[in-house]
Amino acid sequence: MADGPAFQRLAVDERRGQLLELGERLFTTHTYTELSMAAIAREAGISKALLYHYFPSKQAYFEATLRNAADELRARTEPDPALPPAQQLDRSLDAYLAWIDEHREAYAKLMRTATEVPEVRALVEEVRGRTSRRIIDGLGPETPRRRAAVRAWLWFVDGACLDWIEHEDMTRAELRGLLLGTLLCSLSAADA
Repeated sequence: MADGPAFQRLAVDERRGQLLELGERLFTTHTYTELSMAAIAREAGISKALLYHYFPSKQAYFEATLRNAADELRARTEPDPALPPAQQLDRSLDAYLAWIDEHREAYAKLMRTATEVPEVRALVEEVRGRTSRRIIDGLGPETPRRRAAVRAWLWFVDGACLDWIEHEDMTRAELRGLLLGTLLCSLSAADA
C-alpha cells in the first residue's frame, strides 16, 4: 500500500478493507508494541488523522483486524445444511485448513499470542465456542461428555495445525483425516 500515491481517495469500505488487510500483515510481522499509529499510517500511505477516523486507537485497529479474520473464517467454514452432518463437518474442516494454509503466519502468531493478549484469547475462545456448538448441534444430542470431547478436540486441532505449519510434512488431506479420526474416537469414548 505504501508504494501508491499518498492520500488517494477511496470509498470508505474499500479503505477500511485495505487497512484491515494491512493490519493482518503488520500484526503478524511485528509485535503489538513495535507498532504505532504513526507507523501504521505511514505504511498505509495515509495520514494519521485518517487512520484515527477509521480506528480510534491501535487497540481498536488490532481488534478489528482480528475480528475481520474471524468473520472471514466463519463465513468460509459455514456448513451447508443440505449435506449430511458428516459431510458438513468434513467440508467445514477442509475450509478451515485451507484458510490456515493461506494465513500460516497469522494463524501461528495468533495461537502463540492467545495466552498473552486478552483480546486474542477472547476471540479464540469465541471461535472455539461457536465451532463446538456447530459440531455438537450437527452430530446429535449434547451430553456433558460429548461437549467436553468436542471442546478438547478443538484444542487438539490447534496443536496439530501448529505442528503442520512448523514441519510441513503432511498434506492437508492427511491432516484432515487425522483430525476427523481423532474427533470420531473422542466422541466414541464420550459415548462409551
